[in-house]
Amino acid sequence: MTTNNNSLYSLDGASTQQAPRRYWDPNFKHFAVKVAPGAHYVTNNKEEMIVTTLGSCIAACVRDTEAGIGGVNHFMLPESDSGNWGGVSASMRYGNYAMEVLINDVLRMGGARNRLEIKLFGGANVISSSSLIGSKNIDFVETYLRIEHMAVSAQHLGGEQGRRIVYFPSSGKVKMKLLDKHDNDVVVAEEQVLKSKIEKSEIEGSIEIF
Repeated sequence: MTTNNNSLYSLDGASTQQAPRRYWDPNFKHFAVKVAPGAHYVTNNKEEMIVTTLGSCIAACVRDTEAGIGGVNHFMLPESDSGNWGGVSASMRYGNYAMEVLINDVLRMGGARNRLEIKLFGGANVISSSSLIGSKNIDFVETYLRIEHMAVSAQHLGGEQGRRIVYFPSSGKVKMKLLDKHDNDVVVAEEQVLKSKIEKSEIEGSIEIF
């Protein structure tokens, strides 16, 4: 969905179709666009930065290094009871969808595949579960990019703490903050709700959108 001439965003099926939150950040002197779970945002506006908060979720920051077009997605793959994270998994298709939509929107706005810079964040094991959702998210995105022959220029993945990411698409600069216990607990609670929504979602065609 297009918000203006220089940005693209999408929201998950459970969300109201409204533009993502955009506000002026006096510290960074940029307009900040907050990306929620199940959403992504792409822009070529040099005055914008993209913000998201991650627990076990993954955010990919993708940009064309010459054109200054870039964006961020925020996705979470649900726990697989069978341990099968292969091609028949509806949750795997959702992760695949999140990556493909972000990359395709960067290309659609004028980016070139051979100039893409990719940075990865998140995948902490913050939700109490024997399935280690964060680790499976990391396995998925690394496998996806390897199959697509796309290199990762920087990453900060895993661990047990959530992260707040601030991404500047025009330069590729990323500022990251590890969350303290209070903020970590808030992220865990939000992701538990998201995980519950995912598990109750029905598959529409070949993609599960929650």
